[in-house]
Amino acid sequence: MPARVQTGLERLLAGQSAVQLDGRRVGLIANPSTVTNDVVHAADRFAEAYNLVALFGPEHGIRGNAQYMVSVEPDSNSDGIRVHSLYGSDEASLTPTPESLEDLDVLVFDIQDIGTRYYTYVWTMVLAMRACAKANVAFVVLDRPNPIGGVRVEGGDIHEGFDSFVGLRSLPNRHGLTACEIATWAAREEKLDIDLTCVTMQGWQREMSFRDTKLPWVLPSPNMPTQETALVYPGMCLLEGTGISEGRGHTRPFEVSGAPYVDGDTLASLLSQQELPGVAFRPMTFTPTFDKFEGVACNGIQQHITDPHRYLPYKTGVAIVWAVHKLWPKSFSWRSDAYEFVDNIPAFDLLAGSAQLREGIDAGHDLTALSETWAEAEIRFVKERESWLLYP
Repeated sequence: MPARVQTGLERLLAGQSAVQLDGRRVGLIANPSTVTNDVVHAADRFAEAYNLVALFGPEHGIRGNAQYMVSVEPDSNSDGIRVHSLYGSDEASLTPTPESLEDLDVLVFDIQDIGTRYYTYVWTMVLAMRACAKANVAFVVLDRPNPIGGVRVEGGDIHEGFDSFVGLRSLPNRHGLTACEIATWAAREEKLDIDLTCVTMQGWQREMSFRDTKLPWVLPSPNMPTQETALVYPGMCLLEGTGISEGRGHTRPFEVSGAPYVDGDTLASLLSQQELPGVAFRPMTFTPTFDKFEGVACNGIQQHITDPHRYLPYKTGVAIVWAVHKLWPKSFSWRSDAYEFVDNIPAFDLLAGSAQLREGIDAGHDLTALSETWAEAEIRFVKERESWLLYP
């Protein structure tokens, strides 16, 4: 049997890294996924072993109980440890303040990412790196697996003017990188004058699924209950930029989708005709307990992954938006309210990285033509990322 992957946290605590935290004032960016292999929270281990003086919580909070885009207030001090929120009521709240860093020698980042550019934790990391560079505070990233693998890349560039908290720098929607690889890339691209240390994993290889790692799955956010959720997310998060329910308020968020006006059989039939690899579509009805269409029956589909190695989550998500728009154009809508602190750009465009995909769907382009809009960017990124990959 293959050995369990050792995370950066495990290697740090076992003294297998060059990082020295003894005698230093330590801050930790964490959430419920910040655990050892035996599911003990890193904050507990740090409090025992080091001088832990501050905790920082990203979107969803240090306890991971806040829903998406909900402001999280800082907690009161606990046992002398200050707790700061990095997801408040405005864009400025996303970055550690100089005051929150003034008593630190080193800030550690250890959160399970899910391998999708819109998932905000790696951007919390990048913003914290920028702040630490200015404050002369060392920064340590404890690496964890990309749960949907490190080989396949999907999606296009972020065009100029479409950067946001769901993409501060241009990465494909599914990037195939780990947090340490993103930190290395961001520091290099931004020429950050920062004392950056990445504690890599031991035993992780790029083709691994999360199950292959034998690590415990801890929900990194309230609507990320399973590893399967992470796999569909690169495409299904696009639905946040539409009036279609992405399944929030259901036990299988992002795997199910629909709206009251949708006919599930018709939608499943059209999607099946597209011959998308590695997935089957089952018509269904669900009633969200919150968010879009709360308490209202929605008709739609559930994705069933038949071959995770062939499955293309981004193209599949685009196909669902395209199909609902094509079948029910008068009922379909794009989200128009502010999204991740941006109110002058459609949410869908921020998620897609430009207006190109939305405009193509509105213009009636077929799925093949839509897919061509990101094909060249994928090829280019696969070549570009070679210089900062840390794992075989």
